[in-house]
Amino acid sequence: MFAILSDIHANLEALTAVLQDIARRQIKEIYCLGDVVGYGPNPVECLDLIIEKTRWCVLGNHDYATLYEPTNFNYGAEQATFWTREVLEMRRDQDKNDLRWQFLGSLPMRKILKMDLEGQEVVMEFVHASPRRPINEYVFPDDVYANPAKIRMLFDRIQHICFVGHTHMPGVFLEEPDFYLPDELGQSYPIVEGEKAIINIGSVGQPRDRDNRASYVYVDGNRVHFVRVPYDYETTIKKILAIEQLDRFNAERLRDGR
Repeated sequence: MFAILSDIHANLEALTAVLQDIARRQIKEIYCLGDVVGYGPNPVECLDLIIEKTRWCVLGNHDYATLYEPTNFNYGAEQATFWTREVLEMRRDQDKNDLRWQFLGSLPMRKILKMDLEGQEVVMEFVHASPRRPINEYVFPDDVYANPAKIRMLFDRIQHICFVGHTHMPGVFLEEPDFYLPDELGQSYPIVEGEKAIINIGSVGQPRDRDNRASYVYVDGNRVHFVRVPYDYETTIKKILAIEQLDRFNAERLRDGR
C-alpha cells in the first residue's frame, strides 16, 4: 500500500492534514508528483516535510521554475516563484538549505515502477504533467472531447498506468477516450489487466475542481482510492495575504477550490 501526493504548492496546512490522514491509514510509503513549491506561503516547511516523509518525488514545473526560470507563467505564478527563490536563498540554516537545493536539483522527470498487484504485473509511470511532456503539458478532462487525438497520442506512450497531477483536477482518463470523475467511480478505480489509464490524483495544496478539500490517492491491492481531506485553508489564506509578493487570487481561490 502506498500514497501519492502532488501539487502541494507550499500549503503547509493542507500538507500536514494529508500526512496525518495517511498516517491514520497506516500507509508507510509515499510518492510525490512535484510542485512542492509555488503559489503558497510555506515553501521551506513543505520542502522539509516532503524530503522527510516521501520515498521520492518527481520534478514539477514550479520546482523547475524555482531552480531555473519561470516560463509561460502568469504574473502571479511568476512573482511567487521569485519570492520562493528569495526565501530559500536567504535561509541561514546552511546545511538544511543545501539539502533543499540538492533535493530540487536532483528531482527526476519520471519514475517507473513494476509491481505485482493481486497477481498481475503492473507497470506504473509517475510524472508531474503528462507522459509526453512530463513537466508542463496540461491534460484536461475536456480534451477527451475537444482533442481526442491528443489523448490517443498520450496513451500510445504508456504501457499500463500513468499517475499525473498538474491540472489539480482528479479523475481517470481511459483510452476510448473518456474521463471519469472520482464521484462517478465511487471514489476508487480498479487497476485492470490490459486496460490503460492515466490517473490524475488532484492537488494537495490548491484544488481546482470546486472542492476546497486537499486531494490525494492511495493504492491498496489493485485499487486506486481517491481521498479528500479538509484542512484549515483560512490560515493559509491569511498567510498568503500577509506576503506582498503573493497574489491575492491564490489566497481567495482556496476557499472555493478553483
